[in-house]
Amino acid sequence: MSSLKLDSLPDEPVEALSHDTSSLSNDGIPDGGFGWIQVVVAFTMNCFTWGQTAAYRLRFHRRLQFSLSMLVAPFVTILTRRLGTKPPMLLGICIQTGGFIFASFATQLWELYLSQGVLLGIGLGITYVPSAPILSQWFSKRRSLAVGISSAGSGVGGILFSFASKALISNISLAWAFRVTALIVGVMNLLSVLLLRDRNGAVKTKYVGFDTKLFFRCDVLLMLGWAFMSMLGYITLLYSLPDYANSLALSTGQAATISALLNLGIAVGRPIIGLMSDQLGRTEVAATATFLCGLICFAIWIPTNTYGVLIIFAVLSGALVGVFWMTIAPIATEIVGLAELPSLLSITWLVIVLPILFSEVIALELRRRAVPYNSAFSG
Repeated sequence: MSSLKLDSLPDEPVEALSHDTSSLSNDGIPDGGFGWIQVVVAFTMNCFTWGQTAAYRLRFHRRLQFSLSMLVAPFVTILTRRLGTKPPMLLGICIQTGGFIFASFATQLWELYLSQGVLLGIGLGITYVPSAPILSQWFSKRRSLAVGISSAGSGVGGILFSFASKALISNISLAWAFRVTALIVGVMNLLSVLLLRDRNGAVKTKYVGFDTKLFFRCDVLLMLGWAFMSMLGYITLLYSLPDYANSLALSTGQAATISALLNLGIAVGRPIIGLMSDQLGRTEVAATATFLCGLICFAIWIPTNTYGVLIIFAVLSGALVGVFWMTIAPIATEIVGLAELPSLLSITWLVIVLPILFSEVIALELRRRAVPYNSAFSG
């Protein structure tokens, strides 16, 4: 165990690569330099983890993936404390890649649940959880910008995989589309992990799977409440918008375009909101963006019945709806500091499991009991 202590991890030689102490912030954080390489690494990983989940339109599988990836967070946090950052991530990549390969041989629905749902979800979680705190270790004043750029990778990946998977399925079959995706995802994530560098030793990071003392802090509870409520709206909008497009009698191609534009909004909007967060305040911008996203749902989404207006809404909502993902690590850092950031994030991932899994079910039930979408506004 002594050979696996976090403060013995080799991070100092990496910082020395830049030989630029002028970029150090007052708290000793590089705030750039080699950190920008880590932004590219995180962007790539978001593209080939969360981005690829947008490729296949089986919504229950995606919710199952999402919820399982968050549910394993305490276990992965403990595993990271014992083994370091990279070994769990390599395990996650193997499981994720294996999930795609097993899915390519599936002949029954339960086999897809097990491969594309369970294995991919667990693989995503084991890959993502150890990497989530790392960018905050490299940046201080530009922390939100760095996280915003990296989280935009999920939007870019969503666009790329949505069109690529459709072409692959049309030309070489669904089974081989899974296998090609497995190869691409596995290779790109492996390269990303090889370039990944944490600063756990420098910031004396603590990895506690479920740190109960954090629940006695009001600021932590407020942040967790915001996370829970944000996911209720995020999942509902993310998965219901394409179905809403179909309800307007739009073509399949137009519905696919709406999904692509939503991902485009994510890719463009997240770095902008990250930059604004650094300049105007992270909590303030997160609260404002959350409010604005809810406001445009009432002002634009509910009354619209035309393709053109829905395009505008897709782009605007894409830029705002995922504000949680680009601000949670910087906000959590301000609340508990870098040392306890992984512990707080571990709890946060657990808190959002239930809204991820059940928010769309609740939304569909509400729609079933009421009127279909916007018919109340049709005249």
